[in-house]
Amino acid sequence: MRGRENLQDRLSAAAKAKKALLERAKAASPVNDPGFAERQKARLEAAAAREAREAERRAERKQEEERQEAERQVAEAARLEAEKAEAERRATEAVQAELNKAALLVEQKAARDARYAARKARQKR
Repeated sequence: MRGRENLQDRLSAAAKAKKALLERAKAASPVNDPGFAERQKARLEAAAAREAREAERRAERKQEEERQEAERQVAEAARLEAEKAEAERRATEAVQAELNKAALLVEQKAARDARYAARKARQKR
């Protein structure tokens, strides 16, 4: 019986120890602390302020990204316009070169014809 009494004593001692720990934990609970509510309120206010600052930074970041995107679109439009103007200039130069070449050929033909006519005129005399 001695083992049974010893076991019973140990079980009751363990139960008492658990009960004492539970009572101490309840007594030390921050809910019972008078300043707990104020500290909790301050924490909640700080968290709300932090969230507001983060939301403001996100909004600013989004506006900055939108502004940069608009600038990129403007730059892209300007680049495309410049490319279009350059292509038109090259096309105009190509047309002008063709006109110059055609005019040169006409002048050369006229000069040949004049030389031919002069040679024929000399031969008839």
